Amino acid sequence: MTTFLPKDVQEGLDAARALARKKRARLKLRVGDQSFAILRKWEGGFALDAAEAPNLRGLVDVYDGARHLSRALIVTSEEEAGERRFEYKRMTETCDAQPLDFYKDPKAPVGLLPKG
Repeated sequence: MTTFLPKDVQEGLDAARALARKKRARLKLRVGDQSFAILRKWEGGFALDAAEAPNLRGLVDVYDGARHLSRALIVTSEEEAGERRFEYKRMTETCDAQPLDFYKDPKAPVGLLPKG
């Protein structure tokens, strides 16, 4: 049995796989008003589609749908197999609430009821 595929069939299969990865990706990278789908993410970085991602560098925001996950400082690492890989120089997770500058007792009452 042979595993050879004609060049146009192989290119079609590769294009279909890339499109499926983009549709499946929930994580987005935003730079200014531009948005790019994150194909893969690991501890020290992430990968974007090399065909649509420019050679990014600097401060970016990472979103999961509409939820802001983090702000990161990135540099381009390498390009291989249709992916452009980026590494984090610094990444800061976002919070849902404002940070407190005092200790809040967990057993403190939530509210007070007025007398009378």
